[in-house]
This record gives sequence, structure tokens and C-alpha cells, in this order.
Amino acid sequence: MIAEGRVPYTVFKTRVRDESVGGDNPFRWEDTSTDDIFANKKVVVFSLPGAFTPTCSSNHLPRYEALYEEFKAAGVDDIYCLSVNDAFVMFQWSKQVGAEHVKMLPDGNGEFTRKMGMLVDKSNLGFGMRSWRYSMLVNDGKIEKMFVEPDFGDVCPTDPFEVSDADTMLAYLKGTQSEGVAAPSKKFVG
Repeated sequence: MIAEGRVPYTVFKTRVRDESVGGDNPFRWEDTSTDDIFANKKVVVFSLPGAFTPTCSSNHLPRYEALYEEFKAAGVDDIYCLSVNDAFVMFQWSKQVGAEHVKMLPDGNGEFTRKMGMLVDKSNLGFGMRSWRYSMLVNDGKIEKMFVEPDFGDVCPTDPFEVSDADTMLAYLKGTQSEGVAAPSKKFVG
């Protein structure tokens, strides 16, 4: 898993609102690269196993949304929620949860998650390959800090949620917390 270095280059398949499309679904496909997301910005990304799942819907995403203004005051340009789900699922989930500030980042093929070394087998839950739960602070494409949940691995019988939460990341940004269960130092190769 990556704990330092740069985020791996990936192109995400996203949907963007475009009124010129017309109709009841005025959206079009748009490729969005990691350069588009991270270049010249301070970005918080939190990744979770799946849209509409209990912890992700009741706490993980809503808390980042609730603390959005505090993140902005701490110098964060954008907050992204990443999941190995498609753009349609991520859009509907954000509507249901009422996310207006956190941007949804669909990693439908799991490419970014795989390149981050965070793709795990959750077939014991019927999920297939999904992201392990983590958060990271990225400054101009460079990973400054990661908070990775404990017990990382395939077919984990639990879904830990201890350090990738919004409060831990915000405390780190404010300098009131410098430690957490961070990923072991390992540079990305490939």
C-alpha cells in the first residue's frame, strides 16, 4: 500500500451535469484524471467499501459533509469520497445522503484503488473487490498523510472505522493530532 509519494495516475469515468443534453437526465460522461483532481490543490480523499452501506451512509460521508467549512478554513480546497462503485450509484447515494460539498469519485473498475494498494477482497460480504477504508491528505499530487484502518486484508470479518473519519483528519490538519493508524511506509512502484 502507498503511504508516501505521489498518487498514481488514473482516469475516472464521471458524469457531469450539462443542460445542453436536455431531457430528464442532463448529464454526460467526462474523463477526469488524477491530475485534474490533485494538481495545485490541497485535497482530502476518504475511501470506503461501498455506497449505501451502513457506516458509510450514517457516519463516514455525512461527517465529512458536516465539517466541510472547517476543512475549508484549514486550507483544504476539495474533499472527495472515493468508492469502487460506478458514477450512477455514487450520484444517487450523494443525493440520498444530501452531500452538497463533498465530491463523489467513482472508481468503478477499482483502478485507482488497485494502484494505491488498497483493493481488497470483500467476497465474504458479497461485495467482491472493494476499497479498504482510509483517508489521505494530498497536496499537489503528493500524499502528505494517510490514515488507514487496522486489520488491512482480504476477507476481513470486520469493517474497522477508527482513524479514517473526518474528525481525525481535521485534528491532523489543525495540528492537534499527528498520529493515527497510518499505513506502513512503502513507496509505489509501477
